[in-house]
Amino acid sequence: MAVADQAARRGDDPRSAVRAVHDLFVAGQIDASHLDTVPVRRVVAESWQRSLATGVDPDRGGAEQPATRTLDELRASHPLAPALPVIRRLLVRDASEAGVVVAVTAADGTLLWVEGDPHALRRAEAMNFAAGADWSERRAGTNAPGTALALDRELQIHGSEHFSRIVQPWSCTAVPVHDPVTGVLLGAIDLTGGAEVATAQTLALVRATAVAVENHLALLALTRQVAPLTTRPRLTVLGADRPRWTVTGADGRSHPSTLTGRHADILVLLSRHPEGVSADRLAMMLNDNDLDAVTIRAEVSRLRRVIGADRVASRPYRLLAPIDSDAADVLDALRRGDVAAAMNAYPGELLPQSVAPAIARLRTELSTSLRASVLATGSLALLRRWLDLPEGRDDREGWRILHDSAPGYSERATARGHLAGLDLDIG
Repeated sequence: MAVADQAARRGDDPRSAVRAVHDLFVAGQIDASHLDTVPVRRVVAESWQRSLATGVDPDRGGAEQPATRTLDELRASHPLAPALPVIRRLLVRDASEAGVVVAVTAADGTLLWVEGDPHALRRAEAMNFAAGADWSERRAGTNAPGTALALDRELQIHGSEHFSRIVQPWSCTAVPVHDPVTGVLLGAIDLTGGAEVATAQTLALVRATAVAVENHLALLALTRQVAPLTTRPRLTVLGADRPRWTVTGADGRSHPSTLTGRHADILVLLSRHPEGVSADRLAMMLNDNDLDAVTIRAEVSRLRRVIGADRVASRPYRLLAPIDSDAADVLDALRRGDVAAAMNAYPGELLPQSVAPAIARLRTELSTSLRASVLATGSLALLRRWLDLPEGRDDREGWRILHDSAPGYSERATARGHLAGLDLDIG
């Protein structure tokens, strides 16, 4: 504790004390247990601990993103792109003459746009605070946009509170931005500069900009919802991807919306019960312990904001018009006896993350029906495709059939090895 106390007393400037504590912490001379007794905010101390645990280099800035997609592709497809003019009008225009930079990040910490004062931009680039770099907390350590995204809360980081020493001459203020319909975290807006950008006034300005952006996105979402549709809405609920609701406008463009797990559960159940279900029955379908009617009404109300108020009726809850879905495509193909088409439409289980009892039953019914149909065809090609699915990897009977029926030695050997692994797991 003597080392920590010495760091806390070093100099009259609190920033110097924080810098001294940071140096000792990074050097391993004090540990996390000392951070409660020195002049470091808890939110910062906890971020330092996470940064150290994930191996962040305290002498580096942001990290380069892997080139899986170009920056232009990321920008063009990002939900915050339509709101960029709002951000430029409210923040960037003034920042260009104030020695600060404005950054807009994706939810994973990637800097999408970095604009502002030309001199400040050149200084920021020296620590790789530039478009395309990863400034998530796990890669760049404690910093306002990265830590704000990690915690999903607005945050200011003052100079020496940054984990990376190269960033400590700067201060920053960041506010997360959410999808106004689904509540999903989209990214953050950050203002980076000198000590003056970590004030209450700056926080209020960035917060107001985030609110303006969310309002702008809400207006765009409302415009999409009221646009005339040329096809049925489509629900995508199979496989590991996030469930989606997609509508096609009169212009032929698709407008997908990501759904929460609970909203996807409700839509699947309503599509399977066109006659409608009461609030009490829907509660039992969604949770073994039942949900109260107030919770059900709130969830359906939020769902209506995503898909349109005219889509779901009450008393009982039911869909007012038919919808298409990938799950229905599989069932329709099985009813026609077209097992190949069913396999083509089946990327994986129905809402695999859902724990709703009724969804679990439908998931099992769909998977079991498809498996039985595949085995009944006697087609090794379809059987191989089934065994390639996550749920087919533990299908011992399927692997045994492949082993006994495959014409080639290599395929039989692969099946034999897989069976041996399954037997080892079972013991």
